[in-house]
Amino acid sequence: MKEKEIGEIRRHTRRDRSNMTAIYGCFVSEGKEVISKFRLSTGMMPENESEKYFALLKKVLSGSLGRNLIDITFRTAQVVDSPEHKLLTQLKDSQLKDEEALDSFYGKVMESVTMDTAYLILIGADAYDVPFKGKDDHVQADGSSEIYRYILCAICPVKLSKAALEYKAEIKEFHDSAITQVLNAPVLGFLFPAFDGRSTNLYNALLYSKDAGDNHEAFVSAIFNTDPYQTAKEQKQSFEALLGNALEEECSLDIVQAVHSEIGSMIQMHKESKVDEPLMLGKEEVKAVLQQNGVSEQALSKFSVDYDEAFGFETQLHPKNVIDQKKFEIKTPDVTIKVNPERSDLIETRVIGGVKYILICADESVEVNGVSINIKDET
Repeated sequence: MKEKEIGEIRRHTRRDRSNMTAIYGCFVSEGKEVISKFRLSTGMMPENESEKYFALLKKVLSGSLGRNLIDITFRTAQVVDSPEHKLLTQLKDSQLKDEEALDSFYGKVMESVTMDTAYLILIGADAYDVPFKGKDDHVQADGSSEIYRYILCAICPVKLSKAALEYKAEIKEFHDSAITQVLNAPVLGFLFPAFDGRSTNLYNALLYSKDAGDNHEAFVSAIFNTDPYQTAKEQKQSFEALLGNALEEECSLDIVQAVHSEIGSMIQMHKESKVDEPLMLGKEEVKAVLQQNGVSEQALSKFSVDYDEAFGFETQLHPKNVIDQKKFEIKTPDVTIKVNPERSDLIETRVIGGVKYILICADESVEVNGVSINIKDET
């Protein structure tokens, strides 16, 4: 899915716009036992409560593509006939009114999700009358291209509130408040089916993970039966190891600076262009940067082979998963140097008298532990 498409469904997921007539929930204990199950009519709920429920569901459509929001792709055979796809489709088509399918879904979540607190499985079914959009990107409110039917699920931790002194208006005094169980923002969730090209795509779902470093392997396997994906953190670590291992002696500070700078420029240019298509980084783009900076053909060939082994043949990555635009860091076992990524040119490496050094240009003000110091000229 694209950011615009995700945003379109997120804007629709509101009490005053949604066609979601009910929200279903299953409250699960820390020990994976069902505490309660419920169905709440969105029309009968107080407005402030329904807005909070919609906000929780809408939260699973937030975050960065490739980091918090992951495209899950089903194999063709799964879409044609598989228990996992059939269950999700039953939930969608029945608008969650199939109790047997709903209980089966709750069971799969309970088997695959483990938390150190109780949690709530929150799920709703909606139908979005997709307004027609012309070639000029103008939306025609009175025209519809299709009805997009989908389910939205959020898995939210339930935590105990802290005891505090609470104001009692009736007696105008502060007294000890009771400890209550409070519903927190979701840590996991999904949208099914995907909304691609502003249309239903039964071959994909969109997974949400609050923690970009957690791929929720058990949950993805139980609900979607697809292979675990590499998290943003894992992709970054794999890419860094790939550069070092493939280039070996040729992996210099200049090469790493060039790769970081070029990918950073790609991200910035894409942002400024406001192109709808997400920016993706492939093997050939990285090889071009390496080649421009003098990396040998032998090292380039090894990089190509190692890339396929690390990420898969012709796999493309989200550039923001490969570099941190706001961070350029140099480490030794005893020293860490953090540099403004836009001024990595201030750093260089040099061998002086057979000893390897990291040199930092310090023509501007210098502080040590917050104290301004003076660097004396050599006499």
